Amino acid sequence: MTKHILLVDDDPLLRRSLAFNLEQAGYRASTAASAEDALALARRDPPDLILLDIGLPGMDGLEALHQFQSEGKTPIIFLTGRRREFDEILGLELGADDYVTKPFEFDLLLSHIKAVLRRAQFSVVEPRLQPLVVGDLMIDPAAHTVTLAGRLVDLPPRDFDLLHALALEAGHVMTLDDLLARVWGAEYVGETQVVYVHIRWLRERLEDDPHYPRRILTVHGVGYKLVPKEA
Repeated sequence: MTKHILLVDDDPLLRRSLAFNLEQAGYRASTAASAEDALALARRDPPDLILLDIGLPGMDGLEALHQFQSEGKTPIIFLTGRRREFDEILGLELGADDYVTKPFEFDLLLSHIKAVLRRAQFSVVEPRLQPLVVGDLMIDPAAHTVTLAGRLVDLPPRDFDLLHALALEAGHVMTLDDLLARVWGAEYVGETQVVYVHIRWLRERLEDDPHYPRRILTVHGVGYKLVPKEA
């Protein structure tokens, strides 16, 4: 099975380059520009390994490490531009699995990734993601299935991911940029048309009348929310 790597860095050029090289090397890569987006993305689509920049805006890498550890045992490699040995040692003492100092050659990073993933194979298997129920709609991320009133609904992968992201925040409004960051990754933030198209496709499959939706609601000027359909 293809390993999923989550790259968390606020440098868009590095994200694009590294994500491309990771996919060329046979991995599936997701990207986030902040720790907050990365945590939300990881809840929806758990990675096998996280590449985490220390110097992030908002929540920094050391605080993010603590948050990731509180939610699971995903191995983490720090990417650090700080050359002080203190930062590197502190990160490892707090529980990071490895670190690579910027700038680095991709082959060097790749060797660290392979080594950490090999060690992770012998770790305790994490419990599977639990199904989410929103009224008569059930989303099972482990089986990658959706049922509506007991009827199986066939969804393309991206539509499933979008529905899953909405279901994780059921009853709460999600902004367009939140949805883009959690479902498509940091490189898509701002490309709102992508969300509009997939919301329309989801409504065509899940709503009795897609023109008058009762499950996936539009909150004008903000975004969308998933709610149980009223009787």
